[in-house]
Amino acid sequence: MRKFRTIIKQLSESDYDDFKLSLIENKADKRVYVLEAVRERDLTDKEIMTGLAVKTPNSYYSLRSRLGRKLEEYVMQRMEQPRTDILKKVHNINELIFTRSKETAISALKKLETELKDYDLSNELTLVYKSLKKLHINHPNYFQYSQLYNKHVAYMLAIDKAEDMLADYFKKFGAYTLTGNEALKVELTLLKREMYNVCSLYQSHRLFVFNSCLHIFDRLFVADESNEIDDDATPTEDLLKENDQILSSYKKDPIYFHLSTVFDFLWMCYYDHYNVVRKVEIYYEEINDRSPQLLSYYYLYTFPASFLILKLKRALRLDRLAELHEENKSLYENLSIDKSDIPQYYIIAVYHAVSAYYAHKLKEAITWITNLVNDVKWKNYPVALLEIRLFLLFLNYLTNNREMIALLRKSIQHSIRVIGKENCKVAFIFSSMMNESFNEVKKYKFKNIKNLAYKLDGISPDYFSPLKLIQIDTPMIEQLCSGKIRKNIKLQEK
Repeated sequence: MRKFRTIIKQLSESDYDDFKLSLIENKADKRVYVLEAVRERDLTDKEIMTGLAVKTPNSYYSLRSRLGRKLEEYVMQRMEQPRTDILKKVHNINELIFTRSKETAISALKKLETELKDYDLSNELTLVYKSLKKLHINHPNYFQYSQLYNKHVAYMLAIDKAEDMLADYFKKFGAYTLTGNEALKVELTLLKREMYNVCSLYQSHRLFVFNSCLHIFDRLFVADESNEIDDDATPTEDLLKENDQILSSYKKDPIYFHLSTVFDFLWMCYYDHYNVVRKVEIYYEEINDRSPQLLSYYYLYTFPASFLILKLKRALRLDRLAELHEENKSLYENLSIDKSDIPQYYIIAVYHAVSAYYAHKLKEAITWITNLVNDVKWKNYPVALLEIRLFLLFLNYLTNNREMIALLRKSIQHSIRVIGKENCKVAFIFSSMMNESFNEVKKYKFKNIKNLAYKLDGISPDYFSPLKLIQIDTPMIEQLCSGKIRKNIKLQEK
């Protein structure tokens, strides 16, 4: 909400009136009310909800989220108009050279050079310097423009390489999230160092920002705590502040406009990392509103699915897991999932399944996990497959699907033998707990399951574990002992 309010208040009067008129023309009365409430009356969320007379907070959050997307689209459109004019000028450089005098062409190119620097368009600058170099073929400035051309070609290649390494880092991090593989962790560390070396070649704010996307994320999710500060020795909080300053200094830059979402997400991760709960909540609401966009479009600059993991852990901490399912209907109803990105798909599917489970929508949870199992090639992720099969076994146990239980138990036991119980401790203990629940001998059953649940609670795996999101409390242990489905789940499934 913080960014949403800031953007509305920073709109010029003409832009505000234009945007408001577009909403009125589309008969979006409720959105107009929210817009006016924020801009003209500075009302709080609670006051706006009262004025709208919405029945649930989720209805309001959905309305606000959609208005936010419309607002961002409008702002981007306004940003792109002058940028498009500049790019048209770049496209017409050859026409300029062939139809204007040399002096006029040089003057126009120098003006275009200044405009391109304002937008930090390095690719287009190379075309300008290439043309200036040609026009000065018989002039002493030829060497100067040759040097500028060579420098910007090299800089352009460095930018491309940095973006490629950034995307490669988060691809590898996804694999690391599902496996906890130490070799992948080493690869991530090497990529971080290479990224730092490439970005240190130039005094470039863009390279600094790209390096920060990777470096800050690595500190929070990969690096050991003792190595939290390295390379440039800048504390993480100071590094985040420096990037905020850069993003706010280049408001015409569309990449920076979008990367503000990434850095808001990193701020939230930073405060979550150090358990500053009050600060987490400040950023959570903002990121939650933009999470559909974060999950859909930002995978090249961060690992968006980490937000869903943090969201589940936050809901566990606040005992609000049952609320997520209803919120998901409005927030993620149109979310496009790239199933070829296995780690992201895995976490998204598990998130929805866990949300459905805590809302007692067991059939929906089973559908999410079943589709996930069938959609993915699991060769590189045997432990991840084992855990979701155990989750599926647990869900089928609750719905008393005996046929699926028999099939799953067989495949699970085989997988544990192949992987080795020492390499899948969470899965092995959870499997032992489920096996105990199937044991017909009831003596010591409660005690045995409770002991196993205690052991499970004491394990902190290096990978994302869906099974750790299942609360094995006393009522659940009693249910596992009795083999009977709780009444509240029966009623919800009718």
